[in-house]
Amino acid sequence: MKFTIVFAGLLGVFLTPAFANYNININDDGNSNGSGQQSVSVNNEHNVANVDNDNGWNSWNSIWDYNSNFAATRIFHKKACVVHRINKDVVPSLQALEALVKEKKLQGKGPGGPPPKSLIYSINPHKVSDLDQFGQSISGMCRGVPTYMAEEMEGPSLFFDLEVCFNANIFSILKISFCGEIA
Repeated sequence: MKFTIVFAGLLGVFLTPAFANYNININDDGNSNGSGQQSVSVNNEHNVANVDNDNGWNSWNSIWDYNSNFAATRIFHKKACVVHRINKDVVPSLQALEALVKEKKLQGKGPGGPPPKSLIYSINPHKVSDLDQFGQSISGMCRGVPTYMAEEMEGPSLFFDLEVCFNANIFSILKISFCGEIA
């Protein structure tokens, strides 16, 4: 009986970190052409990462749902959501994201390490009619907001001036550009 109690206690101690949620905040104190304040919340139980970028009019929120293999970014000044597939060759896994963000937090804001990876997406101008196909987390964030699907583009395109794309940069880990017109 004592062995069972000790075993259950040790099991709880070792499993708790695996199911824990992590919140990490990074501030850009100067905020001149900066990213404002960013925070990453990792929910290991639901296999979801939530990235918040608070920067006034250019604020956005992104959810990466590793179960459905979709991500969505809600762009507040455009009053729209953009959904895209997670490129597993570029986007870090949930565990790697957690480790990278913690590493950036500990390093401070200075440059260092390899340059961030980049993804460029072309937004389809037709609204998505069924949000449920993207999973509960994305459906909940984008419900009631015009939502568009985006497809990854290989390298820069002549059809888009990258200066007019909306950029959602996650710390110094990943640069994401959404290009195209949305109503």
